[in-house]
Amino acid sequence: MRENKLLMRLDSILSPIGAKIGNEIHLKSVSTGMMMTLPLIVVGSIFLIIANPPINLELVNADTANIFIKFLLAWKEFAVANYSILTTPFDLTMGIVGMMTAFAIAYSLAKEYEMNAAMSGLISTAVFLMVSAPVVDGKLSTEFLGANGLFVAIIISLLSVEITRFIEKRGWQVKFPDTVPPAVTSFVNSLFPLLINIVVLYGLNIVLINYTGANLPQNIMNILTPALSSVDNIWGFLFIITFGNILWVFGVNGTSIIFPIVFALGIANTGINADLVASGGQPTQIMNLQMFRYAIAGGAGNTLGLILLMWRSKSTHLRTLSKLSVVPGICGINEPIIFGCPIVFNPILGIPFIITPIVTCTLGYLVQLTGIVTPGYIVDPSFTPFFVQAYLSGMDFKNVIFVLLMVPLSALIYYPFFKIFEKNLMKSENEIID
Repeated sequence: MRENKLLMRLDSILSPIGAKIGNEIHLKSVSTGMMMTLPLIVVGSIFLIIANPPINLELVNADTANIFIKFLLAWKEFAVANYSILTTPFDLTMGIVGMMTAFAIAYSLAKEYEMNAAMSGLISTAVFLMVSAPVVDGKLSTEFLGANGLFVAIIISLLSVEITRFIEKRGWQVKFPDTVPPAVTSFVNSLFPLLINIVVLYGLNIVLINYTGANLPQNIMNILTPALSSVDNIWGFLFIITFGNILWVFGVNGTSIIFPIVFALGIANTGINADLVASGGQPTQIMNLQMFRYAIAGGAGNTLGLILLMWRSKSTHLRTLSKLSVVPGICGINEPIIFGCPIVFNPILGIPFIITPIVTCTLGYLVQLTGIVTPGYIVDPSFTPFFVQAYLSGMDFKNVIFVLLMVPLSALIYYPFFKIFEKNLMKSENEIID
């Protein structure tokens, strides 16, 4: 009874907000466009996992290894020898998701406006490449073609369509007789919007380069990157993790922005712990790399619990998405959930997405501080199952138990918000069926 009252209360507060945001044409186009890129994210994630087998060569003796470990060693040897080949599908899917998003969002928004969707997508993509992928020493820069360029892609795709729509609404187009093929009409009338988009958006980029020495994507990154001098304490760490997750809710890859700070801190303190263990002592630095793993167990927002809830959802969309996302999620890759649910621009799921890592990191800090779990002293391999990372970080099975318990805990936090989101989604799905 109390649970039903809580759900009804949250529903009455969050559902109107979610409905209003969900029906806003620009945000709706952002969500639809990102869904179009979901296959790229899923396939790219799979190949990234294949290229990074869950084993640390420094911790294994091949002569005494069992069959399973020998299999992992052979896999690791193959992956190292063929790393560039194995990661090519990732580089050309997830690695260019920013560019693809520039097309997809512009396409979706133009379709909402009943404009030429394909041409609008091409214009947006062309301008995005001019702004985000400058030619350096005869080579195309790829720094902002992937997830780092998502926020720029959102801005450019929305602005480019609005510029084109502004031109069309004022009739700045050539009128042809009906005998002229539509392809010719489309070609001629796309020239002026493309030119104006280049002049306005690429021109803005040139102005920024001249005055700041950095292009539009880099300026945005400079603004978003928090000027934090130190996060070597639980409060600073929680602040920066929360900041990164808030950015995710607004479509910005928050993990990539905070990563240099938290990872550098984690590596430094893990190294101190390693020296202590090597000299026969005990690890003492709590703010080690393991703390960052607690923040992203299952990916940013600790979404493995959400995936479990989705697995048995009444919504076909959520059930299907959960099955596609569970393996990447176990390995810390949860873009399919972030952009597929979506969590981006979703005030209902955005709340537990921000709250859950605060809870897990706080508990992770306490179990290390009290000695229940050994503080991390090993730099474990990335893109491996979160429970494997938990063991390798401190060679402690208690840490494995702890991170596994965090999954149902995250499900518990997500549950009331998930039920509201599921209810609203089911309404939409039923309306489509009817």
